[in-house]
Amino acid sequence: MKTVYKIVLGSLLLVTACDSDLDQVPPNIASSDSLEDFGGVVNAAYFYQHGSVTPMAVMGDFRADNALMDEEPYPEFDRFGPDLTVMEDQFFGPFYTALYKSILSANNVIENSTDDGDIGQAKFLRALSYFKLVLVFGDVPINLSATPSTTDPSILARQPVDDVYNNVIIPDLQDAIGLLDTEIVNGRASRYAAQALLGKVHVYRGDFSSAESPLASVVNGASSAGIALQANYADIFGEANDLNSEIIFATQISSSVVDEYGDSEFWSWYGGLDTKSLLPLDPDLIAAFDASPGDLRREVNIDEDLLASPKFPQTGGPDHDWIELRLADVILLYAETLNENGAPATQVLSLLDPIRSRAGVPPLDPAILNTRAQVRQAIQDERRLELAFEGHRWFDLVRTGTVDAEMGETVNPNYYIFPIPISEILATDGVITQNPGY
Repeated sequence: MKTVYKIVLGSLLLVTACDSDLDQVPPNIASSDSLEDFGGVVNAAYFYQHGSVTPMAVMGDFRADNALMDEEPYPEFDRFGPDLTVMEDQFFGPFYTALYKSILSANNVIENSTDDGDIGQAKFLRALSYFKLVLVFGDVPINLSATPSTTDPSILARQPVDDVYNNVIIPDLQDAIGLLDTEIVNGRASRYAAQALLGKVHVYRGDFSSAESPLASVVNGASSAGIALQANYADIFGEANDLNSEIIFATQISSSVVDEYGDSEFWSWYGGLDTKSLLPLDPDLIAAFDASPGDLRREVNIDEDLLASPKFPQTGGPDHDWIELRLADVILLYAETLNENGAPATQVLSLLDPIRSRAGVPPLDPAILNTRAQVRQAIQDERRLELAFEGHRWFDLVRTGTVDAEMGETVNPNYYIFPIPISEILATDGVITQNPGY
């Protein structure tokens, strides 16, 4: 049975993201300097990740060539123009606000707790939040204070992506690795989760030399913590399989805990249960599975009759966890890293063998795929099939520079990222600026 983090009263003093909301401290709540146990505040940092889940899923798969929108204006996700801003209230606003709430909760723990485990989890969650923010928006404001000024608008200015990585995300994950235990307890962040995310961050930056060590630590050492590929691909997904052995870290979701996100959840979008996309399955993904005959992942990911994905079944839908990191993802990132660092094709492709064997497809032949470019493409093809409908595809295309080739059109790079919520721009009198093209 999975454990879902409950928000206790003490966590409620950490309310919001930035701008005018910074001064909204609920009445009759203990201040942080009177708290001794910050467990509830850590729980708040976990809880606020919920609001990022569905927007990340929609941006990751519906912006890419895995899924389609049907009803206007939602096909703007497929048109690469300036009009995504009309969907701010459903996707970009809740995403932005939820992650800054998680960051503010994490800041309180980091600044005030004396418990290494709490601080390690908070640093992991703050890094995860900022990683999601820069993937989606590019430059973003940095706040590392539990009590940011409510009168200094300069703290709201967006900071360059590289600064967010170098000054927050990477140092936080390095600290988390030193503070967290390797054992995964009740699905909380562990040292392996921090190492996996650090390696992923370096891959997304194209820094493969830095990515190799943390990814190797996970791939080679995870079994000691009980982390292993599931024997059956289908057994990774669905409410009954939450927190299975392949999951390194997931945002835990429960229908018994009220979620701040008020619209259709990710499993509804993928399953064609929202009227804006009753037939979400992109024919391009069907073609990708056609190119992998006998692939057992096909029936888990696509239903060609319904033109939707059954990956997260409607039964138990409100209780599906959102997988942030799982072992197969990390193995594929490690294989990609080794290939970019000049390892031979035999070594790189052998890492894919357990994943492909589970899928019922034969190993890739290094005698045929014997150049770095060929192996690179094979790994990206594998990631598409293995991680379909898990929110990765668009961000993989952007980081690998393959948007135009895979989408079959020339996409203005302005639209590789998404619009800053207009509400944030207005509330700060333009201190927070909009991304070009929106």
